Amino acid sequence: MAEPHYAHRVIEIRDLHGDRRLDDYLKLSEANLRMRSDIANGIYIAESTMVVQRAISVGHVPRSFLLARKYLPQLEAEFARYPDAPIFVGEDAELEALTGFHLHRGALAAMQRPAPLELDAVLEKSSRIAILEDIADHSNLGAMLRSAAGLGVDAVLLTPNCVDPLYRRSVRVSMGTALTIDWVRLGTWPADLERVREHGYRILAMELTEDATPLDELVPQPGEKIAMILGNEGRGVRPETLQAVDQSVIIPMARQVASLNVAAASAVAFWQLCRGPR
Repeated sequence: MAEPHYAHRVIEIRDLHGDRRLDDYLKLSEANLRMRSDIANGIYIAESTMVVQRAISVGHVPRSFLLARKYLPQLEAEFARYPDAPIFVGEDAELEALTGFHLHRGALAAMQRPAPLELDAVLEKSSRIAILEDIADHSNLGAMLRSAAGLGVDAVLLTPNCVDPLYRRSVRVSMGTALTIDWVRLGTWPADLERVREHGYRILAMELTEDATPLDELVPQPGEKIAMILGNEGRGVRPETLQAVDQSVIIPMARQVASLNVAAASAVAFWQLCRGPR
Protein backbone atom coordinates (compact mmCIF):
# COMPACT_ATOMS: atom_id res chain seq x y z
CA MET A 1 0.00 0.00 0.00
CA ALA A 2 1.34 3.41 -0.98
CA GLU A 3 2.14 5.91 1.73
CA PRO A 4 -0.32 8.81 2.06
CA HIS A 5 0.72 12.10 0.46
CA TYR A 6 1.36 13.71 3.83
CA ALA A 7 3.55 10.94 5.31
CA HIS A 8 6.80 12.92 4.95
CA ARG A 9 5.32 15.77 7.02
CA VAL A 10 4.36 13.71 10.08
CA ILE A 11 6.56 14.59 13.07
CA GLU A 12 6.66 12.62 16.33
CA ILE A 13 6.48 15.01 19.28
CA ARG A 14 8.64 12.73 21.44
CA ASP A 15 11.58 13.82 19.30
CA LEU A 16 10.96 17.55 19.66
CA HIS A 17 12.30 18.54 23.07
CA GLY A 18 12.06 22.32 23.32
CA ASP A 19 10.72 22.79 19.77
CA ARG A 20 9.11 26.26 19.75
CA ARG A 21 6.58 25.18 17.14
CA LEU A 22 4.78 23.28 19.91
CA ASP A 23 4.42 26.35 22.11
CA ASP A 24 0.99 27.01 20.60
CA TYR A 25 -0.28 23.87 22.36
CA LEU A 26 1.42 24.18 25.75
CA LYS A 27 -0.87 23.88 28.79
CA LEU A 28 -4.11 24.71 27.01
CA SER A 29 -6.10 23.97 30.18
CA GLU A 30 -4.88 27.27 31.63
CA ALA A 31 -7.86 29.10 30.19
CA ASN A 32 -7.11 32.68 31.16
CA LEU A 33 -3.46 32.42 30.14
CA ARG A 34 -4.34 30.88 26.78
CA MET A 35 -7.03 33.44 26.05
CA ARG A 36 -4.60 36.35 26.54
CA SER A 37 -1.76 34.64 24.70
CA ASP A 38 -3.85 33.53 21.73
CA ILE A 39 -5.34 36.97 21.20
CA ALA A 40 -1.95 38.65 21.46
CA ASN A 41 -0.29 36.25 19.04
CA GLY A 42 -3.15 36.14 16.57
CA ILE A 43 -3.92 32.45 16.97
CA TYR A 44 -6.64 30.21 18.34
CA ILE A 45 -6.89 26.46 18.89
CA ALA A 46 -9.44 24.42 16.93
CA GLU A 47 -10.36 21.21 18.78
CA SER A 48 -11.80 18.06 17.11
CA THR A 49 -11.54 16.97 13.52
CA MET A 50 -14.99 18.45 12.78
CA VAL A 51 -14.04 21.90 14.09
CA VAL A 52 -10.68 21.83 12.28
CA GLN A 53 -12.46 20.94 9.05
CA ARG A 54 -15.07 23.66 9.52
CA ALA A 55 -12.44 26.30 10.32
CA ILE A 56 -10.49 25.49 7.18
CA SER A 57 -13.67 25.34 5.09
CA VAL A 58 -14.42 28.99 5.94
CA GLY A 59 -10.90 30.11 5.06
CA HIS A 60 -9.04 30.04 8.37
CA VAL A 61 -5.39 29.15 7.94
CA PRO A 62 -3.66 26.50 10.09
CA ARG A 63 -0.16 27.04 11.46
CA SER A 64 0.13 23.37 12.42
CA PHE A 65 -1.82 20.25 13.35
CA LEU A 66 -1.53 18.09 16.49
CA LEU A 67 -3.24 14.71 16.78
CA ALA A 68 -3.01 11.05 17.59
CA ARG A 69 -1.82 8.97 14.65
CA LYS A 70 -5.12 7.11 14.26
CA TYR A 71 -6.89 10.34 13.29
CA LEU A 72 -4.56 11.23 10.43
CA PRO A 73 -6.81 9.84 7.66
CA GLN A 74 -9.70 12.09 8.76
CA LEU A 75 -7.79 15.24 7.83
CA GLU A 76 -6.19 14.16 4.55
CA ALA A 77 -7.97 16.87 2.55
CA GLU A 78 -6.95 19.59 5.01
CA PHE A 79 -3.32 18.44 4.98
CA ALA A 80 -3.32 18.62 1.20
CA ARG A 81 -4.78 22.12 1.20
CA TYR A 82 -2.02 23.44 3.49
CA PRO A 83 1.14 21.53 2.56
CA ASP A 84 3.47 23.77 4.61
CA ALA A 85 1.74 23.25 7.96
CA PRO A 86 3.60 20.68 10.10
CA ILE A 87 1.68 17.66 11.34
CA PHE A 88 2.62 16.68 14.89
CA VAL A 89 1.57 13.27 16.23
CA GLY A 90 1.99 11.57 19.58
CA GLU A 91 0.69 8.93 21.93
CA ASP A 92 -2.22 9.87 24.19
CA ALA A 93 0.02 10.33 27.23
CA GLU A 94 2.43 12.55 25.28
CA LEU A 95 -0.37 14.72 23.94
CA GLU A 96 -1.89 15.10 27.40
CA ALA A 97 1.48 16.02 28.92
CA LEU A 98 1.91 18.72 26.28
CA THR A 99 -1.57 20.26 26.32
CA GLY A 100 -2.64 19.63 29.92
CA PHE A 101 -5.82 17.72 29.01
CA HIS A 102 -6.87 14.47 27.38
CA LEU A 103 -7.50 14.78 23.65
CA HIS A 104 -10.64 12.72 23.26
CA ARG A 105 -11.98 14.47 20.16
CA GLY A 106 -9.41 13.56 17.58
CA ALA A 107 -7.24 16.52 16.76
CA LEU A 108 -6.11 20.06 17.42
CA ALA A 109 -4.90 22.73 15.04
CA ALA A 110 -3.26 26.06 15.80
CA MET A 111 -5.12 28.47 13.52
CA GLN A 112 -4.38 32.01 12.45
CA ARG A 113 -7.13 34.32 13.69
CA PRO A 114 -9.17 35.88 10.89
CA ALA A 115 -9.20 39.65 10.49
CA PRO A 116 -11.86 41.27 12.70
CA LEU A 117 -15.08 42.43 11.09
CA GLU A 118 -15.96 46.11 10.97
CA LEU A 119 -18.81 47.05 13.32
CA ASP A 120 -20.65 49.54 11.10
CA ALA A 121 -20.59 47.18 8.13
CA VAL A 122 -22.06 44.36 10.23
CA LEU A 123 -24.76 46.61 11.70
CA GLU A 124 -25.69 47.93 8.27
CA LYS A 125 -26.31 44.54 6.68
CA SER A 126 -28.05 42.94 9.69
CA SER A 127 -31.54 43.24 11.19
CA ARG A 128 -31.31 40.97 14.25
CA ILE A 129 -28.26 41.18 16.47
CA ALA A 130 -27.41 39.78 19.89
CA ILE A 131 -25.21 41.74 22.27
CA LEU A 132 -23.52 39.54 24.87
CA GLU A 133 -22.41 41.57 27.88
CA ASP A 134 -19.55 40.25 30.00
CA ILE A 135 -20.31 36.54 29.50
CA ALA A 136 -17.75 34.82 31.71
CA ASP A 137 -18.15 31.12 30.90
CA HIS A 138 -16.76 29.72 27.65
CA SER A 139 -19.37 26.96 27.48
CA ASN A 140 -22.22 29.44 27.88
CA LEU A 141 -20.76 31.61 25.15
CA GLY A 142 -20.42 28.64 22.82
CA ALA A 143 -24.02 27.58 23.45
CA MET A 144 -25.26 31.12 22.83
CA LEU A 145 -23.38 31.36 19.55
CA ARG A 146 -24.84 28.03 18.45
CA SER A 147 -28.36 29.23 19.28
CA ALA A 148 -27.77 32.54 17.52
CA ALA A 149 -26.57 30.80 14.37
CA GLY A 150 -29.30 28.18 14.38
CA LEU A 151 -32.24 30.46 15.18
CA GLY A 152 -31.52 33.24 12.70
CA VAL A 153 -29.54 35.96 14.47
CA ASP A 154 -27.55 37.84 11.87
CA ALA A 155 -24.59 38.86 14.03
CA VAL A 156 -23.30 38.87 17.60
CA LEU A 157 -21.58 41.74 19.38
CA LEU A 158 -19.34 41.01 22.35
CA THR A 159 -18.52 43.55 25.05
CA PRO A 160 -14.84 44.04 25.95
CA ASN A 161 -15.05 41.79 29.03
CA CYS A 162 -16.78 38.90 27.28
CA VAL A 163 -14.69 35.73 27.06
CA ASP A 164 -13.07 34.69 23.80
CA PRO A 165 -15.42 33.08 21.24
CA LEU A 166 -12.43 31.35 19.64
CA TYR A 167 -11.25 29.73 22.86
CA ARG A 168 -11.27 25.99 22.18
CA ARG A 169 -14.16 25.21 24.57
CA SER A 170 -16.34 27.96 23.12
CA VAL A 171 -15.75 26.74 19.58
CA ARG A 172 -16.37 23.11 20.57
CA VAL A 173 -19.63 23.82 22.41
CA SER A 174 -20.80 26.02 19.54
CA MET A 175 -20.33 23.02 17.22
CA GLY A 176 -18.14 25.23 15.08
CA THR A 177 -20.71 28.00 14.59
CA ALA A 178 -18.36 30.42 16.39
CA LEU A 179 -16.35 30.18 13.18
CA THR A 180 -19.23 30.91 10.81
CA ILE A 181 -21.53 33.49 12.44
CA ASP A 182 -20.51 37.15 12.14
CA TRP A 183 -19.26 38.54 15.46
CA VAL A 184 -17.53 41.74 16.51
CA ARG A 185 -15.81 42.60 19.79
CA LEU A 186 -16.82 46.10 20.86
CA GLY A 187 -14.21 48.62 21.90
CA THR A 188 -16.12 50.68 24.47
CA TRP A 189 -19.16 49.70 26.50
CA PRO A 190 -21.89 50.77 26.88
CA ALA A 191 -20.88 53.76 24.74
CA ASP A 192 -20.98 51.62 21.58
CA LEU A 193 -24.75 51.29 22.03
CA GLU A 194 -25.02 54.69 20.38
CA ARG A 195 -23.49 53.27 17.21
CA VAL A 196 -26.07 50.49 17.30
CA ARG A 197 -28.85 53.05 17.74
CA GLU A 198 -27.52 55.17 14.87
CA HIS A 199 -28.11 52.19 12.57
CA GLY A 200 -31.80 52.19 13.49
CA TYR A 201 -31.95 49.33 15.98
CA ARG A 202 -34.54 49.02 18.72
CA ILE A 203 -32.44 48.04 21.75
CA LEU A 204 -33.84 45.48 24.20
CA ALA A 205 -32.34 43.92 27.31
CA MET A 206 -33.22 40.55 28.82
CA GLU A 207 -33.49 41.53 32.48
CA LEU A 208 -35.82 41.16 35.48
CA THR A 209 -37.04 44.73 35.97
CA GLU A 210 -40.34 46.03 37.31
CA ASP A 211 -41.38 47.42 33.94
CA ALA A 212 -40.16 44.50 31.81
CA THR A 213 -42.39 43.27 29.00
CA PRO A 214 -43.09 39.53 28.62
CA LEU A 215 -41.08 38.25 25.67
CA ASP A 216 -44.10 36.60 24.06
CA GLU A 217 -45.81 40.00 23.78
CA LEU A 218 -43.07 41.33 21.53
CA VAL A 219 -44.05 41.14 17.88
CA PRO A 220 -41.32 42.55 15.62
CA GLN A 221 -42.67 44.56 12.72
CA PRO A 222 -41.58 43.98 9.12
CA GLY A 223 -38.43 45.99 8.49
CA GLU A 224 -37.74 46.59 12.19
CA LYS A 225 -34.15 46.17 13.34
CA ILE A 226 -33.71 44.74 16.84
CA ALA A 227 -30.73 44.30 19.15
CA MET A 228 -31.09 42.02 22.21
CA ILE A 229 -28.69 42.35 25.14
CA LEU A 230 -28.03 39.38 27.43
CA GLY A 231 -25.97 39.97 30.54
CA ASN A 232 -23.41 38.31 32.77
CA GLU A 233 -24.31 34.96 34.32
CA GLY A 234 -24.24 36.35 37.87
CA ARG A 235 -25.24 40.00 37.90
CA GLY A 236 -27.25 40.19 34.68
CA VAL A 237 -27.27 43.33 32.55
CA ARG A 238 -25.34 46.26 34.01
CA PRO A 239 -27.43 49.11 35.50
CA GLU A 240 -25.74 51.68 33.25
CA THR A 241 -26.61 49.53 30.23
CA LEU A 242 -30.26 49.28 31.29
CA GLN A 243 -30.44 53.07 31.39
CA ALA A 244 -29.52 53.17 27.71
CA VAL A 245 -31.94 50.55 26.33
CA ASP A 246 -35.40 51.10 24.89
CA GLN A 247 -37.08 48.29 26.78
CA SER A 248 -36.47 45.37 29.14
CA VAL A 249 -38.03 41.99 28.46
CA ILE A 250 -38.50 38.84 30.52
CA ILE A 251 -39.39 35.24 29.82
CA PRO A 252 -42.56 34.39 31.78
CA MET A 253 -41.69 31.56 34.17
CA ALA A 254 -43.69 28.91 36.05
CA ARG A 255 -43.38 27.18 39.46
CA GLN A 256 -41.70 30.21 41.05
CA VAL A 257 -38.56 29.75 38.97
CA ALA A 258 -36.97 33.18 38.72
CA SER A 259 -35.04 32.77 35.48
CA LEU A 260 -33.19 30.50 33.09
CA ASN A 261 -29.47 30.04 32.59
CA VAL A 262 -28.31 32.75 30.21
CA ALA A 263 -27.57 30.25 27.43
CA ALA A 264 -31.08 28.75 27.67
CA ALA A 265 -32.64 32.21 27.90
CA SER A 266 -30.79 33.32 24.79
CA ALA A 267 -32.29 30.48 22.75
CA VAL A 268 -35.82 31.43 23.79
CA ALA A 269 -35.17 35.11 23.05
CA PHE A 270 -33.58 34.44 19.68
CA TRP A 271 -36.46 32.22 18.55
CA GLN A 272 -39.02 34.89 19.44
CA LEU A 273 -37.12 37.75 17.85
CA CYS A 274 -36.15 36.00 14.64
CA ARG A 275 -39.45 34.43 13.60
CA GLY A 276 -41.72 36.17 11.14
CA PRO A 277 -40.95 38.56 8.29
CA ARG A 278 -38.09 41.04 8.38
